Amino acid sequence: MKRTSLLISAALLSLIAGVQTAMAQKVTLYMTGNQTFECDIAQLDSIVFSEAPTIPADETVVTVDANGNADGGHQFTMIDDSTFIIDGIKYKVNGDNLEASGYDDATFTGVANIISKLIYNGQTFDVVSIGYRAFYNCSSLTSVTIPESVTSIGNYAFSGCSSLTSITIPESVTSIGESAFYSCSSLTSITIPESVTSISDGVFSFCSSLTSVTIPNSVTSIGRYAFDGCSSLTSVTIPNSVTYIGNSAFSYCSSLTSITIPNSVTSIGRSAFSGCSSLTSITIPESVTSIGEWAFYNCSGLTSITIPESVTSIGNQAFYGCRSLTSITIPESVTSIGNYAFYGCSSLTSITIPAGVTSIGRYAFSGCRSLTDVYCYAENVPSTSNAFENTPISSATLHVPAGAVDAYKAASPWKNFKSIVAIE
Repeated sequence: MKRTSLLISAALLSLIAGVQTAMAQKVTLYMTGNQTFECDIAQLDSIVFSEAPTIPADETVVTVDANGNADGGHQFTMIDDSTFIIDGIKYKVNGDNLEASGYDDATFTGVANIISKLIYNGQTFDVVSIGYRAFYNCSSLTSVTIPESVTSIGNYAFSGCSSLTSITIPESVTSIGESAFYSCSSLTSITIPESVTSISDGVFSFCSSLTSVTIPNSVTSIGRYAFDGCSSLTSVTIPNSVTYIGNSAFSYCSSLTSITIPNSVTSIGRSAFSGCSSLTSITIPESVTSIGEWAFYNCSGLTSITIPESVTSIGNQAFYGCRSLTSITIPESVTSIGNYAFYGCSSLTSITIPAGVTSIGRYAFSGCRSLTDVYCYAENVPSTSNAFENTPISSATLHVPAGAVDAYKAASPWKNFKSIVAIE
């Protein structure tokens, strides 16, 4: 009988190494283009290994034979022509690829090792995504291994996985869907890979055990509610690549003691840091032009804030309830101060209002019980009705330009200050 030799790529080394060749009579080789080649090992003079890419060690390739039996001890069940269960995880066919689409209550063990490739009926399927709500509210899930083949994680994919303590997100992932890890209350740390360019809305919202997060330089935006309710998060560094911080992005991160906002950020969204009660100081960079409504609402530990000259407006309730704030200087660039902007800042003793301010919103400085001095540089009296409601201005001093003293003395509520004096 004619004997031959076979040229085999190094990618097959691990496949053949696991075979007890002394006992095996035949081996099926899976070639490029989904072709198969079956040969009798006994008829080979030699096996030559070529230089070719190998299957990464951390990838899991499952091969299923014609009888539906999977190799490597994997459990395989076919639901229909397009849906399979492998080791308790459901996979759905999407073209030539697979999506991890869910889990099977009867066989899932709580550890999700998502495969990277399925070879079935002579066809190879790559697992490229984790689908919408794939592990939604899977309270038994404790850990996840995501292979390098996966490029996207769908909306709510791991939402409500309250026992999930760790996950690896590979560099192949380019998108993480909205609320993907919402309320994963046992998750303590997360590293976002450089392949991700945006952090989606609500992606880590209410991950109450999350203490640290690494945001890479590839990220340009942080979505709404991204870290909302992460009450154990103590510090976060936002890279210079970020230009947008969405509404409520870090709201109620009650353990956050420090935050670095880079010069690339142009706006701070509504409620971005509201309820960050441990935050003591923050420097807003010169790139920021607007501070949104409720941006620092109830940041009760905030003692100082630097607002740059680039800011032109301070939104409604922006510093509402910042009861540890002792003084505030509003820059020359600001022309309007929103409703309730500094409401309830009970430790505020001094306020400096620049010359360009033309209007001050309702109750802007209401409840500032410690206020003793207001420096208002506007030559024309800013319009306001009850900006100082429930604030003891009858015992405070108003400092205004010399030429405008009489105008302030004639206007409400300015005329109610104990004394109105010219700025030297």
